[in-house]
Amino acid sequence: MQLTIDFDSKIPLYTQIRDAIVSGIATGDLTNGTILPSIRALGNELGVNLHTVNKAYKELQREGFVEIQRGRGVVVHAHGSPIQAVAEVLRPALEKVVAEAVARHLDRDALHTMIDELYDDLKE
Repeated sequence: MQLTIDFDSKIPLYTQIRDAIVSGIATGDLTNGTILPSIRALGNELGVNLHTVNKAYKELQREGFVEIQRGRGVVVHAHGSPIQAVAEVLRPALEKVVAEAVARHLDRDALHTMIDELYDDLKE
């Protein structure tokens, strides 16, 4: 798994790790059952504290993207989630995006087009 982080970014390192793994699941690079690097291995590879990787993995587990299995490690859990669970997770992020779009006077059709294009790019 090739994962890069930006130490100069304002986005916390654990969030960058989490987002990169979610992106890998979305694009199909990480499939159901894929075993992720251990906390120690990923921390060493990225040059970050083990607690940072642990926090990213715990967040992914809480959100249902991975399972932490004793003796096996961190395993991608790329099954669909019930729509209500997905809505609860995505709504805060979508609210920020929609508020930004409205504040910049982007019309509904243009926003939908952007979302459709991003979705299609990830599914290719």
